[in-house]
Amino acid sequence: MSSRKAFALRIDEKTMKAMHRWAEDDLRSLNAQIEFVLREALRKAGRLKEGDRSRK
Repeated sequence: MSSRKAFALRIDEKTMKAMHRWAEDDLRSLNAQIEFVLREALRKAGRLKEGDRSRK
């Protein structure tokens, strides 16, 4: 199991609300949704290998 790091994220209110709505639509927590979006962006940019997924 990979280690996870905690950090503070400063984000504007409009973006935060949109992410929260998206998370609710996908039945995820806000934290899980942010992780999902980041992983997908990294994968699409070729910075994360397909098999390199610590969480699904």
